[in-house]
Amino acid sequence: MKNLNISLCMLLVALVRLGGSAPSGFNYGDALDKSLMFFEAQRSGKLPLPQRVKWRGDSGLQDGFQQGVDLVGGYYDAGDHVKFGLPMAYSVTMLAWGAIEFNKEIADLNQMGQALWAIKWGTDYFIKAHTQPNVLWGQVGDGVSDHYCWERAEDMTTSRGAYKIDEQHPGSDLAGETAAALAAAAIAFRPYNSSYSNLLLVHAKQLFTFADRFRGLYDDSISSAQQFYTSSGYSDELLWAATWLHQATGDEYYIKYVVDNAMYMGGTGWAVKEFSWDNKYAGVQILLSKVLLEGKAGAYAATLKQYQAKAEYFTCACLQKNDGYNVQKTPGGLLYVRDWNNMQYVSSAAFLLAVYSNYLSATKSQLNCPDGQTQPQELLNFVKSQADYILGKNPADVSYLVGYGAKYPLHVHHRGASIASIFALHYEVGCTQGFETWYNRAEPNPNVICGGLVGGPDKNDDFSDERSNYEQTEPTISGSAPLVGIFAKLQSLYGNHNIGEGYNHNESPVPQQKTPSTNPGKATVSKTSSESEGAAVEFLHSISSSWTVGGATYYRHRVIIKNTSSKPISDLKLVIKDLSGSLWGLSPTEEKDTYELPQWHKVLNPGSECIFVYVQGGPQAKVSIKSLH
Repeated sequence: MKNLNISLCMLLVALVRLGGSAPSGFNYGDALDKSLMFFEAQRSGKLPLPQRVKWRGDSGLQDGFQQGVDLVGGYYDAGDHVKFGLPMAYSVTMLAWGAIEFNKEIADLNQMGQALWAIKWGTDYFIKAHTQPNVLWGQVGDGVSDHYCWERAEDMTTSRGAYKIDEQHPGSDLAGETAAALAAAAIAFRPYNSSYSNLLLVHAKQLFTFADRFRGLYDDSISSAQQFYTSSGYSDELLWAATWLHQATGDEYYIKYVVDNAMYMGGTGWAVKEFSWDNKYAGVQILLSKVLLEGKAGAYAATLKQYQAKAEYFTCACLQKNDGYNVQKTPGGLLYVRDWNNMQYVSSAAFLLAVYSNYLSATKSQLNCPDGQTQPQELLNFVKSQADYILGKNPADVSYLVGYGAKYPLHVHHRGASIASIFALHYEVGCTQGFETWYNRAEPNPNVICGGLVGGPDKNDDFSDERSNYEQTEPTISGSAPLVGIFAKLQSLYGNHNIGEGYNHNESPVPQQKTPSTNPGKATVSKTSSESEGAAVEFLHSISSSWTVGGATYYRHRVIIKNTSSKPISDLKLVIKDLSGSLWGLSPTEEKDTYELPQWHKVLNPGSECIFVYVQGGPQAKVSIKSLH
């Protein structure tokens, strides 16, 4: 049974160790890859063939059916199986912001494909949930009944009732956050899939209008959310959504909205020391500061300067330079905001400071704190300190990112991770049986939930690795989402980019209608062409790096697929023979040795390219076209 439960995460850890001597410092690229894997572990619905988390199976396949709507898909929020709309939408917004702000850094690590896929798993669900302009399904499952059971997602016996907001039962916070997520995702997808980007914007605009016209708290309409994700207000989400829509469209209407409502909705009134799924003010203030710093404020400069003042209050408070009005820190140097799942506030704050450092550097500006002027590098130093604490540089010498490093939590408060996989334990684990057999056992979880950021230590840096200690050992998607951007930035600054370290798991998608230059590396470059029904495809095959392990030499093969015809190509299927290693950037089909383009790149336009990568010893694989249209 143990052999069947070896996770891909642990295999990757083994590959890292086989790759040679460990790099100095932390491998932020590996941490980024694991953070994206966590989102695969949290998927609800029909899982795709390239699913890397092998202990998970399909679940929630009838979500929404009782209400006559298809709500299959989306993400479970944490260690349970409820799909809460507000934290899910916030998490997708943060993933998208990371993909926008750190686009080059993520692409350089060959992780843009995985990042876009993580975003799309959420946005596809939001599109389904937005069934009418003024209707949004905001939750599937009931938290109370769900928490009475300890069972795998694949075995769920609890209620899968669905809950919505509409004109009579509004939820401006939920609709606003979902609009922000879709608008941010529209920007992230625009270079790669413009039609999908446009679709996201249609839904984002409708949801913002719905949120603004029919105002109210979502948990007044979806009362079952109150015990778990109570909203403190909706004004911040309205400003947040308008800000992202301005970023996505450039439409003056939205910047005028945040300026006209700046005082009334608290945008220039609230000085905060927290950024989270519930409180978006600091994010609004940082994002609007970009408009000002780039000299695009125009007639709105005076109000945007007030937004920036509040952004700098938050930033200085994190840096402990705010004239005593600082965010609390533990003795070990970790920001400490709340007792319950504090790490999610750490990751979100570190993300904002990484972004603001970028804005300041790009405009050759500096931060003016009450305790002195601060250069952008100091913000990055802070970001690194928090990331390093997460990864193991802390008094407990433990990594709070599950699956990373030599020592990490083993008794994570997560139903699926704590019960043997359905592929190893084939019978159903019942609601109470899970508590009796799995929840209370002293042994470590049978499945490693890679990339889950647990709640973390208390204000004294103390941590108890117990499954029942949900405040400290439960991971959340809202905690892990900001890490993708953070780790990409830090890897670009401090990382070791050796492919042998095992974190390059997905070649980045190529922007539409653009032909990037390629570096064939030290090895030979071969070019082949194929023609079918008037459409020509060219393959450019190169070896970009190599390394030796135990006397055997392994090569990183990079293949560019280029449409050299004047027609778009869709449904391209390739046959790849003599492949002995792992391949990334294409999706396997049910046919032997047959692969297709990934979900984010189904159409290859004239002159555009798609890239895939494989690693193996010996000669290169043989690539040919099976079919195309």
